[in-house]
Amino acid sequence: MSELAKVAVVGEKDTVLCFKAIGLDVFPVTEEDAADSSRTVNRLAREGYGIIFITEQIAQTIDETIERYKSHVLPAIILIPGNQGSLGIGLQKIRDNVEKAVGVNIL
Repeated sequence: MSELAKVAVVGEKDTVLCFKAIGLDVFPVTEEDAADSSRTVNRLAREGYGIIFITEQIAQTIDETIERYKSHVLPAIILIPGNQGSLGIGLQKIRDNVEKAVGVNIL
């Protein structure tokens, strides 16, 4: 029997705490400390997290870190809207990936 992958949520404290209620591991960080956010994502990847949700606001500050994992199977890094609403970054990345996989933008 295979073990389920660990799932983490990285972002602003008031955004990520609600995910704790459904059993996900949460890691509050701030936009002001991009180095801490980057270290957190790198640590989670080393610790074997299969899925890392990151708020769009935090993702903007650590784009290089996210790009590093783009070519890896795990962890899957998924951008989600933060407490300030969606910036459209997550949806654009989904569109880009679909276009890369299919060859055309079907969305």
